[in-house]
Amino acid sequence: MTFATECAPALLPASLDPLDWEDFRSRLHTVADELLDHLRTRPLEPVWRRMPSEVARDLLSPVTRDGLGAERAWEILKDRILPYDVGNVHPRFMGWVHGAGTPGGLVAAMAEAAMNANVGGRDSGAVQVERAVLAWARELFGFPRGTSGVLTSGTSMATVIALAAARQAYADWDLDEDGLGPEGARFRVYASEATHGCVAKALRLLGFGNRALRPIAVDERGRIRLDALERAVAQDRAAGLRPWVLVGNAGTVDVGAVDDLEALADRADRDGLWFHVDGAFGALLRLSPALRSRVEGIERADSLAFDFHKWLHVTYDCGCVLVRDGRQQRRAFRSRPGYLEAQPGGLGGGDPWFCDYGPELSRGFRALRVWFLLVEHGTDALAAAIEGSVARAAHLASRVDREPLLERVGPSELNIVCFRVRPLPDEDPDALTWSVVEELQRRGIAAPSTTHLGGHRVIRCCILNHRTTEEDLDHTVDGVLQVLTELRG
Repeated sequence: MTFATECAPALLPASLDPLDWEDFRSRLHTVADELLDHLRTRPLEPVWRRMPSEVARDLLSPVTRDGLGAERAWEILKDRILPYDVGNVHPRFMGWVHGAGTPGGLVAAMAEAAMNANVGGRDSGAVQVERAVLAWARELFGFPRGTSGVLTSGTSMATVIALAAARQAYADWDLDEDGLGPEGARFRVYASEATHGCVAKALRLLGFGNRALRPIAVDERGRIRLDALERAVAQDRAAGLRPWVLVGNAGTVDVGAVDDLEALADRADRDGLWFHVDGAFGALLRLSPALRSRVEGIERADSLAFDFHKWLHVTYDCGCVLVRDGRQQRRAFRSRPGYLEAQPGGLGGGDPWFCDYGPELSRGFRALRVWFLLVEHGTDALAAAIEGSVARAAHLASRVDREPLLERVGPSELNIVCFRVRPLPDEDPDALTWSVVEELQRRGIAAPSTTHLGGHRVIRCCILNHRTTEEDLDHTVDGVLQVLTELRG
């Protein structure tokens, strides 16, 4: 059989495009209508419902060789997957720190899929959009020209990239050839004990290990104690270790505490430390004229990690890292074999490429979601949504304080309120908290999370959702009291 015969058109696989474009267009309009109905009516449904075991088993069924077609695939998705989301689009979802998304995100997601851009490099409109988003972020946070950055899956990956740049800047040996070498074990990172676990995970991933992280005690407001930090740095220097990175928090996960970033920047300058800010959600306080003073000093960071998919409600996933000295970020990641050599012009131009600033060569068009949201709503509306969630958290704190069966725990200075049920003498307070929260979630009344404060497990409500109202918060407290009464009844 000749090569021409083997490749005859009749033997080639069919295109994956629809055979009837107009029929597909009609079906796509129907899907768009049903997705909008889902978003519009979602607040009327339970906050969360568990996927039935039989549905989960069906999803494990073997994929058919012939396929079921777009219409049947959509029906399965609509009936067996869409109803069982995490619940973060619902106004009474208050667990963890999840953004709620926007209807406009559907538009950006469809355009993103239609373009199907790989933004790892080369010269395309998608690359220019990401550069525009990064320029906006650089201006928002007061970073100078020469700052580099990339969009990431979230703050966890942004932290890996930031610390890799810091490692490149502080290593006085050839990292590329020798790895961490004997000096690596001497590096120390300082962060409050309330710092997100992504910092420790990033250090392990970069080869430093858990001993590299020095957790520092916090004060009554959940902020890093400057006196304890000073002692820790001095002790490590005296022991022959190498103080390296200082992490400041712009909104801790537990209580939303914001460290004194100005004081930390001063300390980093005095001690010659790389100053990294974890601003996963709180960094975006910078958008609000009324609240931006809470993150003063963030503009002095050597690196900043934050998420667009939290307090700006960009569709998941989309985080960002900014590095003040862009040369260090590029030194940490640039690796160009011949097949990725940039051209002087044409599609292969546009040097430097984003793959030079992070571990990924294949990168989705996350920037389009951010760009669309900024253009659609403008910064004033986004700032107002942030301010509104802080105000509603104050309402929740006030409501909890008025309830004799409840006790607020920890500070409530931003958008997070933690409280517990006052236990009876014969009750296990931690078990009681588990029972109340699980029952709230199972019934679909509300979806708070839990954390540990003051030696006890507590109910944690993070008011991030732009759809949440004071009525939703009152309904949540009423639900807590109702569940508590039934558990004790």
